[in-house]
Amino acid sequence: MMLDPSEDVLQISSHPLDSLFKPTSVAVVGATDRPGSVGRTLLKNLISNPFGGAVYPVNPKREHILGITAFKNIAACPKRVDVAVIITPAASVPKLIQECVDNKVQNAIIISAGFREVGHEGEKLEEEIKKIAFGKMRIVGPNCLGIICPSSSLNASFANLMPQAGSVAFISQSGAMITAVLDWSVQQKVGFSAVISIGAMMDMDFSDMIDYLANDQSTKSIVLYMETIGNARRFLSAAREAALTKPIIVIKGGKTEAAAKAAASHTGSLTGSDAVLDAAFKRAGVLRVDSVADLFEMADILSKQPLPKGNRLAILTNAGGPGVLACDALAKNGGVLADLEQTTIDRLDKVLPPAWSHSNPIDVLGDASAAHYAKSLEIIAEDNNCDGFLVILTPQAMTAPTECAEALKKYASIQNKPVLASWMGGPDVMAGAKALTDAGIPCYSYPDGACRTFNYMHEYKANLESNYERIDLQMNLDKMEVGRTEVSKMIQGIRSTGRTLLTEAESKQMLRAYGIPVTACEVCATPEAAGVAAEKIGFPVVVKLNSTTITHKFDVGGVKLNLHNKMDVERAFVDMKESVSRLASADGFEGVTVQPMISVKGFEIILGSSLDPQLGPVVLFGFGGSLVEVFQDSSLGLPPLNANLARQMLMHTKIYKALKGVRGMDSVDMDLLLNIMVRFSVMVVDHPEIVECDINPLICSSEGILSLDSRVVLHEPSKVEFPQPAIRPYPHQYVKEYDLKGTKVTVRPIMHEDEELMMGFYSQAAWPDGCDPESPVHKIPSDQCRLQKVNRSHLIKTCFTDFDRSIVLVAEAMVDGGRVVMAAGRCTKEHMTSDMKFALQVLPHHRQLGLGSIIMRQLIQVAREEGATRLKARVHVENETAHKFLKKNGFTIAPGVVTPTLFHSYYDLTK
Repeated sequence: MMLDPSEDVLQISSHPLDSLFKPTSVAVVGATDRPGSVGRTLLKNLISNPFGGAVYPVNPKREHILGITAFKNIAACPKRVDVAVIITPAASVPKLIQECVDNKVQNAIIISAGFREVGHEGEKLEEEIKKIAFGKMRIVGPNCLGIICPSSSLNASFANLMPQAGSVAFISQSGAMITAVLDWSVQQKVGFSAVISIGAMMDMDFSDMIDYLANDQSTKSIVLYMETIGNARRFLSAAREAALTKPIIVIKGGKTEAAAKAAASHTGSLTGSDAVLDAAFKRAGVLRVDSVADLFEMADILSKQPLPKGNRLAILTNAGGPGVLACDALAKNGGVLADLEQTTIDRLDKVLPPAWSHSNPIDVLGDASAAHYAKSLEIIAEDNNCDGFLVILTPQAMTAPTECAEALKKYASIQNKPVLASWMGGPDVMAGAKALTDAGIPCYSYPDGACRTFNYMHEYKANLESNYERIDLQMNLDKMEVGRTEVSKMIQGIRSTGRTLLTEAESKQMLRAYGIPVTACEVCATPEAAGVAAEKIGFPVVVKLNSTTITHKFDVGGVKLNLHNKMDVERAFVDMKESVSRLASADGFEGVTVQPMISVKGFEIILGSSLDPQLGPVVLFGFGGSLVEVFQDSSLGLPPLNANLARQMLMHTKIYKALKGVRGMDSVDMDLLLNIMVRFSVMVVDHPEIVECDINPLICSSEGILSLDSRVVLHEPSKVEFPQPAIRPYPHQYVKEYDLKGTKVTVRPIMHEDEELMMGFYSQAAWPDGCDPESPVHKIPSDQCRLQKVNRSHLIKTCFTDFDRSIVLVAEAMVDGGRVVMAAGRCTKEHMTSDMKFALQVLPHHRQLGLGSIIMRQLIQVAREEGATRLKARVHVENETAHKFLKKNGFTIAPGVVTPTLFHSYYDLTK
């Protein structure tokens, strides 16, 4: 069985939401024939667009509605109902949901409003409904428009029209947005695979719908109108998985203010919810756009044109002015003009008039012919410095817009390089613009729109690639495990005293435990002790306030710099005590810390974390120091980070260029800086008791990196449930050590850095002797069953696994002086069930160690701890080797129903 679940080409099992999107029967509860009512509109939409199933109007007061027999309740319907569409007042809905559950209705769409949006009473109704439906049926809504599936002609909504079938799936929290978009789509000829109004997301949310649409053959792209992300971890998990195969494009309404209060830490003052959402979308590979037009335009374009490899655009134009405007629009959002190769310029010299621009933008002059345009595009298409092309035409007296367009149609598909066009004007260019559009070349009225599209395409490509680019760093996980234990004990001790604010000394102890370099720090309660500590450390020194209540030391005179002798240190202690007592309180002074005065010149950086109300812990990196809020040069990321994600955060700041070396200064140690960022992010997720944590400044220079000051705030001691990270961190609890016949083997969850190890594993993997559970014995010749090719996509799905969806375990050992993966197994959660399915593979020459049974037992334990009730796999009826192995490990094997050649094996995790 392949470790990558996407290789399951059989796709035998159906999706739990098939009964919602492909129902055999729909009941409309609250149907009526009253003109202008929602009940009449919805019923009419269902019967006017036959979807191949039965429609049952439910209304106890009517015998017939729109010529169809009506039923008094769900129980009276002649066949079991797949979907109940409920249009009755909010107060009646709980009773109706109970009736649906009693009659085994699988799905409900609650059109009705009057729930949480009206206040406490509405919230109580929602809670009642959720309690009734939990684990028994799924609910769309409430306060929604319904769902539409044009490909199957299902229209379970009260929209006023049925859109044409297409490949775009549209999910919206706003029903009004859907009706407006449907009206707009008629003129624009945009088709849909599904239109889903999810309303208040009482139960099903964006993640459920994305999961379904990711496997829907009719859907090529998914677009979202979002007002709130809902369950952030589930959304990001679903989006990350789907974005590997289908573009997801979102427009987010209702931008909010900064999540943290002004008086909070520096990090909190910079971390606003909308900025955090941007970071989340990038982490998931989702493209965010700013307008509804862009939303559907990008969905269409991404299905027609390839994504650019970079952000370098070549502009071909017959007029200088539009070319200049295109340059401005390109640069505004991160694009750059391609620097043409000399060979390209030489070739253009041979086909263009002498007065052409000889640079990019390529001005082919106002009398350019169709041949000039076509030959020029053909030449620049071969330029390695060009990642995409924009062709601009203005209707001048000598120009033939339609002829030029016809000449360009054959270049609609250039490998890995998108082609965009802007035919500027009115009636004179309309035919040419249509010819380009029909050929698959997006054509714009003005070049700035085309440049915006190119930048969006590059951003989308960069989001996808940056998430799965690999940088190997030596992280010393054993040392981090020791640090995790040390910090946990320290936090527990501090919280037991009722405190929430760590002293600087405690904060630095925490950082040091995670291998983050900090200055020496001696806590002193008297002037004399401070003087002795200074002599021990060596002059010059810094004296800082030690306090469990005062946050910003500078504000109360709590920092004394560059002290050169014992007398100065003792005097600083006395002066600081007086200053703190006067500007804050006497109780706020709890002694001082003495630290070395660091004279190394370097850049002051801030590395911090805070909590976002929707997405949990957020990491911030940027230009630091006392003016951090003034310069506002920072970037955000969701922990835990890996080296590549940390580097992406660096690259999105202005200070990054300086850190690489500027004006004769050498570059800082980038590997060390990335290492520190990753360790910091791991610390944040390891200890959810942390509310805020700042390292400011973190001094970075070519001589080293050092934390000079830090601050940590914890949750109130009474709080026992903490916000969880939006991205599930590495599950350390599943790391186990074994000694197998003298070979030390570590069985652990897979990491991003394991790509090379897994490439070696797959290069040796085979299914000899029928050990693939789904293959019969000896049916596949041994020279063909070895994996001939493993591409990067396969490695990404294996090594960059989402731990919320599946856990891949690898058995690693040192063999002949090198690290190797000897065996691997995967547990994968099934959508909307409590089952997990598994895969397991041991390399042939390591099977004598008993690794198969060890990993099988560990997979069973993982499935149990992940909350599954069954662990299962399919087994070929003739595969006796797999049968024996599974029975030995406690599995029950039963004949298949849908596919008789496959048995189903189950392990009951509830026993």
